[in-house]
Amino acid sequence: MQPIYAFSDAERDELYAALESVAKNPYENYPAFSTAVGELVQRGVPDFLVKVTDRVREERQEGVAEAHALRNCPRDEMIPVLDHDDPQADKYTKKKTFIAETFLELFGQLTSTPLLAYATRFKGDFFTDVIAINKYSGKQTGYSDGELVFHNDRTAHPVRADFITLLGMRCPIEEVTYTSFVGGSALLAALTPDERHVLRQNHFITPFDVVSRDNNDKLTVSGRHPIFENEHSIRYLDTHTTVAPEAPPEAKDALLALKNALARAERTRHRILEGDLFTFANQDGLHNREKIEVIDPERSRSRWLLKTYAFRDQAAADRHTDRWLDGIAGRVGD
Repeated sequence: MQPIYAFSDAERDELYAALESVAKNPYENYPAFSTAVGELVQRGVPDFLVKVTDRVREERQEGVAEAHALRNCPRDEMIPVLDHDDPQADKYTKKKTFIAETFLELFGQLTSTPLLAYATRFKGDFFTDVIAINKYSGKQTGYSDGELVFHNDRTAHPVRADFITLLGMRCPIEEVTYTSFVGGSALLAALTPDERHVLRQNHFITPFDVVSRDNNDKLTVSGRHPIFENEHSIRYLDTHTTVAPEAPPEAKDALLALKNALARAERTRHRILEGDLFTFANQDGLHNREKIEVIDPERSRSRWLLKTYAFRDQAAADRHTDRWLDGIAGRVGD
């Protein structure tokens, strides 16, 4: 897809200077960091950024678009090469500036989408790294070095992000990888009324992802859940979500119809370049990862996207206050 806005080099540098004024470390004290970014907003940020984020927020609210891309966004001057055994620990050691994190937090605040983190994953960080981790090689997780089927992030978890935002930190230009998005409304339109009705019932289950299971061995499989909720929200992990025990026969038929609809659905495809921000609905659609051309597998593994989860708005976040851990708003437990 084409970006809705590409920052000029001058605009990017102006933003960089503003972001550089935030001196807090988001990995040591996220609340203090978030407050400091809020103070930056109060002091004033460039009008061109406000206009862009207003557009994103309005198009989401009006149902005009569920995925947006920005180009030539500010990121850190020095992008370290991370170790694939434990990239998070390596990032703590090597990454001394937080321009990318500040930009993502600022984007979240200007679009009125509070960030979400999981206490048992990646030390509860609000900014996580989509990068190949050696122990997950070949597995179905964003931290593998392979492709990903269409899914929602944290499909099995009771608290799921409304939006995901990715910022290209290192994206080797020689290696071609796309992130694709399919809206829930498009899938519903391809189903019959009876199929839609069945898919809105609690006839389905989804296993927890491998990273969640590694961090909490009590997490095995979700409770029974519908695949479609609300107007067109979808809860589905392709090749993993299945019918629950004792579900009626029509549940399996409806699931097969959904798989067919997904195979035929029109999709938005975006190749995230360095400095690209790609943001999309996590619950109102499905996304995947397609490796179109890999010339050098080792170079391809170095692809690094910085990711945030976010709630739709403050009201959506407030519905989960009973799950906050460590007294930190937005950090939920399993």
